[in-house]
Amino acid sequence: MTGTTTGTPPRTYWLEYAWLEDRGVVPGVALETADGRITAVRTDTPAPPPGAEPLRGLTVPGLANAHSHAFHRALRGTVQVGSGTFWTWREVMYATARRLTPDTYHALARAVYAEMALAGITAVGEFHYVHHAPDGTRYADPNAMGEALIAAAAEAGIRITLLDTCYLSSGFGEPPTRHQLRFSDGTAENWAERCALLKERDHARIGAAIHSVRAVPAPQLATVARWARDRRAPLHVHLSEQTAENDACRAAHGRTPTQLLADHGVLGPLTTGVHNTHLTDEDIALIGTSGTGTCMCPTTERDLADGIGPAAALQRAGSSLCLGSDSHAVIDLLEEARAMELDERLRTRTRGHWTASDLLYAATEAGHAALGWTEAGTLRAGALADFTTIALDSVRTAGAPPHLGAETAVFAATAADVRHTVVGGRHVVRDGAHTLVPDVPRALADAIEALRA
Repeated sequence: MTGTTTGTPPRTYWLEYAWLEDRGVVPGVALETADGRITAVRTDTPAPPPGAEPLRGLTVPGLANAHSHAFHRALRGTVQVGSGTFWTWREVMYATARRLTPDTYHALARAVYAEMALAGITAVGEFHYVHHAPDGTRYADPNAMGEALIAAAAEAGIRITLLDTCYLSSGFGEPPTRHQLRFSDGTAENWAERCALLKERDHARIGAAIHSVRAVPAPQLATVARWARDRRAPLHVHLSEQTAENDACRAAHGRTPTQLLADHGVLGPLTTGVHNTHLTDEDIALIGTSGTGTCMCPTTERDLADGIGPAAALQRAGSSLCLGSDSHAVIDLLEEARAMELDERLRTRTRGHWTASDLLYAATEAGHAALGWTEAGTLRAGALADFTTIALDSVRTAGAPPHLGAETAVFAATAADVRHTVVGGRHVVRDGAHTLVPDVPRALADAIEALRA
């Protein structure tokens, strides 16, 4: 998405099958697009209209990856060796973070976001906390690292919400460790001043994040929340991912992390808690009644042995669910959707907590809303022309009845079955090949190797 989608010429796409949120799977749909948006949705179109581009398979709104740490992609494979915990995994992560520069991070993120486009992802929420040089000094451009991510998303052809993250301490009342110096702005006020320099553009929006209650001292939580609230910007926070953090928060403040966030005005409709794994019944009620969303990242939560969060209970309480690939153990939003249901089945030993349409909604419209892209994630007139087509004739999907295409996509397909990805009315992925990054595997390998040199 180098440049703007404004001025994109009118184009019609004919969808062999389309998932329309209010109707399910519908055959023969013509999508008319112009200036990067859908201008009309015409059903009962059994054959491609003259001049229309046919997209064979099931087309759904673009997928939204609501929680990403792009540089974690460099850890894939290496952190799966042996045993350990989240805390031992974190030491490996720190070593990789230390090697990042604006140039190497740009190269890695460009490749990672291209991998996301190949997986049908049209928007990413980048939970960004690697701000400064390894010793904590600022770059000449204090947002050099964030700007590298914004540029990488443009070159990979996807939208980004840069969730600039406040990260000030190593624990309750503790200064940053040497590994964390490059994450910290010293105070929330300094963080806010730096963030104010970031500018939105056609493909990029700016949000905020609180890394965790252990990383932002309680008296400074409100500063971050106010910054986001004043701008009507998304605010995300890692919440109760680990029981050790819960225990430390109770020891320091006599309350759970959720209760602490509520006390300081962090919860609310613009806020999304990431993971929300180890919650009390009171926590769940606080999250739900405040309208705070939940981003589940099942493949990372499994990979790090974090646990299975109470997603169904959170949704019943009023928390909207979205999905993220987080550490990028895999980048596959269909797997994240499937995993949320299957993990709940394992936890409860019952089936059918969410329909396939419910899970697609979490992966599309709900995820975009959590990232501030409320005009995306749906196939409706006026929405951004962002959508992806999943093959129904691969070895994983062939043979299923077409009217059950949503079930096939969620419970059988993988990222490898994504055939096309369109962002702003333009093909970013066509017939399984990225149109802007010619060799995504090579780009990934080269970028990761540069961090190991």
